[in-house]
Order: sequence, then structure tokens, then C-alpha cells
Amino acid sequence: MKGYEIWLLAIGLAMDCFAVSIANGIILKKINWRIILLTAFLFGLFQAVMPIIGWLCAHSFSHLIAEIDHWIAFAILLLLGGRMVYGSFKKEDEQNGLNPASFKVIITMAIATSIDALAVGVSFAFLGVDKVSELLSPIGIIGLVSFVLSLIGLLFGIKFGSKYAQKIHAEFWGGLILIAIGTKILFEHIAS
Repeated sequence: MKGYEIWLLAIGLAMDCFAVSIANGIILKKINWRIILLTAFLFGLFQAVMPIIGWLCAHSFSHLIAEIDHWIAFAILLLLGGRMVYGSFKKEDEQNGLNPASFKVIITMAIATSIDALAVGVSFAFLGVDKVSELLSPIGIIGLVSFVLSLIGLLFGIKFGSKYAQKIHAEFWGGLILIAIGTKILFEHIAS
């Protein structure tokens, strides 16, 4: 993957974090830097670690399906992106009873928002990433972008509440980015 593709992938993956962070900020209502930084850090950490786990799981058998790996990467990114686009049209239920300041809730949300990153790690193996060292730059970027967008989302949710949150459609745009990257991967492999 090229540098700009990694940044777009990171933004696409981080949109779940961003959307959840806005919702958490709306619930928090006031700035609590300990909770905000902990949430953003854990969201970024899980987004960075999950691709490694996915890559490790898939790397051992990627050579067996080398002829169709681009189709698998395309399908994974299409499904993830499609799910995000579809989810963006659902009405978000108010998260009554949810305490976004609870460590258990933060960890649960960090894991839930990083499942897509696990699948992206699988696609890295199918794209021929052979060494963990080749993952360092992408996972660093994914973690950083997720941290920053989570931080921005939390502050946005606290500051503006639900008045503007629905208008930006972060999850929709993140899904489209993942679909576009998957489509580009497919066409590059078909054309070569």
C-alpha cells in the first residue's frame, strides 16, 4: 500500500472510533481530561494492535490462497465499509444507562470499534506483507489517527452535543473510504 492509502485506511478505520467518541462526549457533557485521554488512548491502542493480531492469524495460511487474495481483501473491505455505510442510516438509540467514564465500558467500546482493524490485518497478510516490521508504519498511523479522531470526537460531542453530530455522517464517509480502498486493491491486481 502507498502512503496516502494507509492514511485513508486509517481514517476509514477511525470513523467508528470518531462516531462512538461523539456519542460518549454527548453523554459525558463536560470535559474530564483523564477520561477523554484514556478513551482516546485505548481506542488508538486497540486500533493499532488488532491489525497485528489479524495479520498473525492470516499470515500463516496466506500462501495457500495467493491467487485469490485480492478478492478476499476486496470482500473484507467491502463488507466492513458496507456495514459502516448501512449503520450510518440507522437511528442511534440514546445510550441510557451507559457510563462512558467506566473503564469496563471504555475497553468494551475499544474492542468493538477495532474489530474492523482485525479484519484489515488479515487483508495485509493477503496483500503480501511478510514481516512485522512492514506493519509498523501502518499500525502507527492507524493508532495515531484513531487517537486523534477519538479525542476530537469526544470534545466535539461535549461541546456541541447532539445538535451537529448527526450532520457530519462520519460512519458513512469512513465506510465509503474502506470500499474505495478495497475496490482499488481489486482493480490493481486484476490489471496486473
